[in-house]
Amino acid sequence: MPDHDTYQRLIDLLDTAHVDYTLIDHAPEGTTETVSALRGHPVSQAAKCIVLRVKVDRRTTRHVLAVIPGDRRVDLDAVRTLFAARYAGFSDAGTAERLARAVPGTVLPFSFDPELELVADPEVVERPRLYFNAARLDRSLCMSGADYERVARPRVVPVSGPAPV
Repeated sequence: MPDHDTYQRLIDLLDTAHVDYTLIDHAPEGTTETVSALRGHPVSQAAKCIVLRVKVDRRTTRHVLAVIPGDRRVDLDAVRTLFAARYAGFSDAGTAERLARAVPGTVLPFSFDPELELVADPEVVERPRLYFNAARLDRSLCMSGADYERVARPRVVPVSGPAPV
């Protein structure tokens, strides 16, 4: 199953980089709010991972993995401005799954595809504890934001705004 291949690739990467992490088994769930409750932490400590399609011009499309705190929303205008693009929006499910190598609800805050550019909000890398589904609906991972930044090497820029009330 592709998601388990992605899971093993993540574990291998973290072990090779000597990252201190914890695995958390839970009921299968991919919704940030629900899985945060299952894991027992505030939603703000979750990494919400969203695959975006960014149209730079008529012929150039880039794909971006935006990683934001779980209690925020992606700021599409900030992403559009960041890439000096004409348009930024959500990727279709098929493209997102292909590039992230994971099914919706299990997308990692890491990119294993050169076509998927990684952008993380500063609040993500500042978290002492960062939680995310580990390319599986039934298993999550907790690590520090500093280790995440060191290993994933995202472009760190503000790309989130307050969630609608």
